Amino acid sequence: MDVGLKRELEEKVRAGERLTREDGIALYESDDLAWLGGLAHEVRTRKNGDVVHFNVNRHLNMTNVCTASCAYCSFQRKPGEKDAYTMRIEEAVKLAKAMEGENLTELHIVNGLHPNLPWRYYPRSLSELKKALPNVSLKAFTATEIHHFETISGLSASEILDELIEAGLESLTGGGAEIFDWEVRQHIVDHRTHWEDWSRIHRLAHSKGLKTPCTMLYGHIEEPKHRVDHVLRLRELQDETGGFQVFIPLRYQHDFVDMKDGKVRNRLQARTQMATGAEALKTFAVSRLLFDNVPHVKVFWVMHGVQTAQLALQHGADDMDGSVVEYKITHDADNYGTPNKLTREDLLDLIRDAGFRPVERNTRYEIIREYEGPDASRRESPQPMRV
Repeated sequence: MDVGLKRELEEKVRAGERLTREDGIALYESDDLAWLGGLAHEVRTRKNGDVVHFNVNRHLNMTNVCTASCAYCSFQRKPGEKDAYTMRIEEAVKLAKAMEGENLTELHIVNGLHPNLPWRYYPRSLSELKKALPNVSLKAFTATEIHHFETISGLSASEILDELIEAGLESLTGGGAEIFDWEVRQHIVDHRTHWEDWSRIHRLAHSKGLKTPCTMLYGHIEEPKHRVDHVLRLRELQDETGGFQVFIPLRYQHDFVDMKDGKVRNRLQARTQMATGAEALKTFAVSRLLFDNVPHVKVFWVMHGVQTAQLALQHGADDMDGSVVEYKITHDADNYGTPNKLTREDLLDLIRDAGFRPVERNTRYEIIREYEGPDASRRESPQPMRV
């Protein structure tokens, strides 16, 4: 990158001036990761100090049966396939109740787009889960699922959200976003929820008082310009609603394991390579610099590996997600070493080891408990990157 442009971008960031599309593309073209990371770290420190947020959560996928066959997805199954499953509501509640230990605060629910389940299954499942776990926040359903519910129920998204909120919904999930640009999206997505409907549904959710996350699936066939476009669309919607709490870059995964039925469902991997650790860190840094109106950037350690997740905390991220026990959507694809589970103590150790102070939060980013940071009196104790 030209020295003059580098200085210009530094001045804009430090003055709090909004970066442009051209700025974002220029940042991706820079090969100076230390500089990018340092600049992003300045922004995350200005917004969140030396804190890294986490929560104690569990994931529940009530069905993997799905009408869509998205090119990147290893989770979906068709009716009648060997390991297709759909839980009765009572089964889902029993499984969720078994996850309740360790002062669980959030249940994260995402499903396939089941062709035959009736609409009533979904609000009833939330209602029963809330009765069983009254102190646990229900973070459930992607915008793609809400769009699917419109089709199977004949109701509007507004009516659907009202019923789900009454049943206990506290937040949508951020999934279904992938990459919004149609140049890429038409090759990776096999459902009908694109930017227009995804943004419509999150806009509605925000208008009803819900705070939601937003995501980007990166490291497949997209180019940096598509990542920039994706973030800027979300930034514009955030200007309008203020309803996004956190941005989550999600690292695209290959199928590394032989499926039980011998099928490899990821149709992209023959022509793609997964993002390297350096590319992941660059994506976090550029996203933090561009997305100036979202308070938090989360590194989902399940998709990045523990060490890259720790490094991301020095490149713009301030949230390390939660103590996931099983995340089938990723673990049905990868086998490259991410653990199935990190306990609260594991997360505290990892955050301190990266040089930060852990703060446990709930779904709405309200602080539950603050913990001591690294021991500053020990010479070998890590400290956050200086800014």
